Amino acid sequence: MELHDKLETKFRLDINQKKALNRLRLFSVADLLFHFPVRYSDISQVKRIANLIPGDMATVYGKVSNLKTKKGFHSKIPMAEGQIEDFSGKIKIIWFNQAYLAKMLHDGETVKLTGKITQSKNGVYLANPEFEKMIDMPIDAHDSLFVGKDIKNEGFSYPIYAETRGITSKWFYHALEKILRKKTLENIEDYVPIDILKKYHLPTLKTALIWIHKPKNEKDAEAARKRFAFEEVFCIQLERQHDKFEYRKNKSFQIKNSDKEVTDFLKRFPFEPTNSQKKSIETILTDMAKNFPMSRLLEGDVGSGKTAVAATAAYAVVNTRPFDKASGKIQNFGNLQVGYMAPTEILATQHFESFIQYFQYLPINVGLITGSGCRKFPSKTNPEGWTTVSRAQLLKWVANGEIPILIGTHTLIQKTVKFKNLALVVIDEQHRFGTAQRRKLTRKDSIAPHLLSMTATPIPRTLALTIYGDLDLSLLDEMPAGRKEIITEIITPNKREETYEKIREELKKGRQLYVICPRIFEPDPEKELALNVKSAVEEAKRLKKEIFPEYEIGVLHSKMSKEKKEEVMQNFTEGKIHILCATSVVEVGVNVPNATIIIIEGAERFGLAQLHQLRGRVIRSTHQAYCYIFAEAKSQKTIDRLKALKTAKNGFELAELDLTLRGAGELGGTKQWGITDLGMEAIKNIKMVEAARTEAIHLIEKDPELANYPLLKTKVKSKAGEFHFE
Repeated sequence: MELHDKLETKFRLDINQKKALNRLRLFSVADLLFHFPVRYSDISQVKRIANLIPGDMATVYGKVSNLKTKKGFHSKIPMAEGQIEDFSGKIKIIWFNQAYLAKMLHDGETVKLTGKITQSKNGVYLANPEFEKMIDMPIDAHDSLFVGKDIKNEGFSYPIYAETRGITSKWFYHALEKILRKKTLENIEDYVPIDILKKYHLPTLKTALIWIHKPKNEKDAEAARKRFAFEEVFCIQLERQHDKFEYRKNKSFQIKNSDKEVTDFLKRFPFEPTNSQKKSIETILTDMAKNFPMSRLLEGDVGSGKTAVAATAAYAVVNTRPFDKASGKIQNFGNLQVGYMAPTEILATQHFESFIQYFQYLPINVGLITGSGCRKFPSKTNPEGWTTVSRAQLLKWVANGEIPILIGTHTLIQKTVKFKNLALVVIDEQHRFGTAQRRKLTRKDSIAPHLLSMTATPIPRTLALTIYGDLDLSLLDEMPAGRKEIITEIITPNKREETYEKIREELKKGRQLYVICPRIFEPDPEKELALNVKSAVEEAKRLKKEIFPEYEIGVLHSKMSKEKKEEVMQNFTEGKIHILCATSVVEVGVNVPNATIIIIEGAERFGLAQLHQLRGRVIRSTHQAYCYIFAEAKSQKTIDRLKALKTAKNGFELAELDLTLRGAGELGGTKQWGITDLGMEAIKNIKMVEAARTEAIHLIEKDPELANYPLLKTKVKSKAGEFHFE
């Protein structure tokens, strides 16, 4: 059997199995080998039959016998029954409405059953248990179990695979048994360099594939998973480091300003920059003074002052006349330009307003371009205000360099927008701005803009190093002076009324309130399971009718039109709306300083990092802010997790905690980065991520196109999807 063989040529597949394999994107023998188990069946969890207690859910292991089908005496329900026996005793099994199961098992087979121990007037029985046949169990293991010896968990596990409609874990088990039996792996070549495997004590590809599908013990399975986890992060890092290498081949405009000029600009801020802001600005200015383009990610908590850092970088660019080393002269390019890209029109408009404040004393034009229209500051008729302009006119000014700073949504990277001398691109909350988009910004003469990416999404360091491996990281981990800490309370259902009264007192002072709900609408009971989850639309009606009838209440969610969203946010900003019921659409960047209270409904449904971001909506002023976490959860574990919001110092600490408590797959949006569950497990291990990153950097420095590693290059391309090795 060869790795490239199609599955339908090697296995008998019915139509449902073919459809299931297609859904799982498994077409070849190689694909099947890389369909890893999600867990292993472990008989160390079983209970002795003699120790079973009625009412418990229990797992038992033994041999089945006396299997038969029958109908219930009164109900005529078809059922299967039998018994299971281990060395300590036996217990009856009953499957109601599942008579066919008696035909799927055979007397004398060894199985593992999990079900409820049920007491009836006729005795104790195991009700409707799930079963797993214990395949290829060693005879001595059977014997030792039945004689009651303490035995090590070796050879006892067999793999459980993710199933889908039409195909079972058991099918995968038998198919992979057949593949491994046929010595398919005999000549398989490893794509990870052997010196890297030896350095980190990782098994070879052949060994790892055998160990992950047929582990002799837990240690083997762990070693195999470790190898594939390392490999995944290593391949991502190779792609990212190659992107970085390619981008740095371009030239850039060298941005140079005197320290005094930058200091004078900073003095105009209405606050004293924090030490981390000053450090980030210094690093960014140092990067932009080099003759290759900067690629930097600025991570900072909500309200930590990222926009001020970006504005300083923008000032440095528009205040620069580039110096040409070859000629020894100032280059006469006219104004250099800055493109500032925001994820939504609301945010783009907000940044436009902020930049007017930062640059109004300078003779600098600032433009805004969104799907809804274009603006220019200053207006000829009103030097202190902006004016609406036509798209064509704005694009003309951008093309001839008259607009040094252009702010907008993703429309900034469309073909119709042509800059004369684009020197810096600032990207706000665009989590993956890849090579393809960057290439659109590079001029025909290979001059590429400096790139400053910014995010308020708290990302654990390991994840940031992986997904943003091509970007250098800067961190804003301080809040501006004078900001009061948000008072955060976890509110259980019995404290609701009391909390509403506290909120009423703040509303009377003229403050405003956000109410965040997990859903937009109530579920349709005929189509969806009715969950005990608040919806923004219904909660707005309830609050207006029952709690705050005297206040104006608005609704904001993702299904609304852009125009309607803008209108609602404008009314909220101007104070015409006092309470805004919304989904997490307000999570990113919305800035209403007078909104100092936030209620988060169904808080247990959000990650800690996301809750922290939502809470950040109310830290936009020096007024005391309040966050009320409304949790319906009964479990102490959930309440304890939410309590971390009161104790953690910042969003990064919470993101690390989320990673530990809920797993990497729960981090907001991780699926969009194309990292498998196994790779995400690796993200928990900082040493592994740093090792993979270090090796990738060395390899790309030594062999940028991986010419000497063709198998590895192919693997990276297949993992990366759109990969940019030439």
